[in-house]
Amino acid sequence: MASSSSLSMCASNGAVGVCNVSKSQKVIMSGCPDLFRKRVVNCVPNCSSADFTSLRGSFGAKPLKWESNGEVPMRLGVPCHVVGVRNTNLFSVGQKFQLDDVLEAQQFDRETLSAIFEVAQEMEKVEKNSPGSQILKGYLMATLFYEPSTRTRLSFESAMKRLGGEVLTTENAREFSSAAKGETLEDTIRTVEGYADIVVMRHFESGAARRAATTAGIPIINAGDGPGQHPTQALLDVYTIQREVGKLDGISVALVGDLAYGRTVRSLAYLLAKYNDVKIYFVAPDVVRMKDDIKEYLTSKNIQWEESADLMEVASKCDVVYQTRIQRERFGERTDLYEEARGKYIVNKNVLNVMQKHAVVMHPLPRLDEITVDVDEDPRAAYFRQAKNGLYIRMALLKLLLLGW
Repeated sequence: MASSSSLSMCASNGAVGVCNVSKSQKVIMSGCPDLFRKRVVNCVPNCSSADFTSLRGSFGAKPLKWESNGEVPMRLGVPCHVVGVRNTNLFSVGQKFQLDDVLEAQQFDRETLSAIFEVAQEMEKVEKNSPGSQILKGYLMATLFYEPSTRTRLSFESAMKRLGGEVLTTENAREFSSAAKGETLEDTIRTVEGYADIVVMRHFESGAARRAATTAGIPIINAGDGPGQHPTQALLDVYTIQREVGKLDGISVALVGDLAYGRTVRSLAYLLAKYNDVKIYFVAPDVVRMKDDIKEYLTSKNIQWEESADLMEVASKCDVVYQTRIQRERFGERTDLYEEARGKYIVNKNVLNVMQKHAVVMHPLPRLDEITVDVDEDPRAAYFRQAKNGLYIRMALLKLLLLGW
């Protein structure tokens, strides 16, 4: 299923239509025909103007300042009359989840993130107190992994089973599925969706998850697409930061290690841009520096960022030191570049000694030698708690995509 808007645009077939202009208000209109089906409509009230995004739009439609009973000319030439404004709760029990698929971090806004985190907290209670939960009884999840995975695949499978669902799994689809015979991703997805209710996919190509979502008629969750994104990791990372640090506004975060090919740090940067007064430090060897597209995105969102070669100095300033592995598999035959990057920045006791008492060390795992083992005993080492939080976030996402709020 292609990614849908965060806003539930209501197509009207009669004299009265309802269309969302923000995530907390609806504008009631009269005289509106079926305008909001897979198209963009410009509404230009007397005091401001904005676009209504379509059913396949993106997050972030801005609230309009409506004048009472103001006439609203429409792009399609059909006049609409504003007859009232009322609040609505898009996250109330029984409402449909705002997304059809989870493909990239940019799909989420602050309100949706907060609501997902509340569901994740409920899932933690389910995991601890209701081991026989049947919330997703009768549902089947297919895990389609074209790249190796331990935590992501197992946490998704555990999440599904803990909610009473069943799992169909392919651990190494690149080698042991029909992809080895030359089958296209699109044909694989069309086949698998006949067996399952939701697909969790990891692929070696950036953009593969979006291709799958365009093809599929069931939800697709991107569990990592090459050097592209890893949105569910970013969700659990932000959830962990909130739980460990106690806030998401006004924090400083150091992203360390492989920033060029690390899909986790890319997705995390997108999500951190949703919050206020955030500063991000990039600490990486030259051959794996953060790419310009992320820097430009952060700048466009007024997020401060800075590149540094001094991990000790940066660590002393930050609430979060987010370490990552230098990924040998992304270097191909250029092992010389891999060796140049590996081991340059290591989180050890010396780094811990300059960190603030409330700060934490995070890592998406697996680690090699970029965090020394003696760091594990420090309470600020949050990476195994971080991995556990992945279970709750993925339980929440499965519940929301299959059942709604």
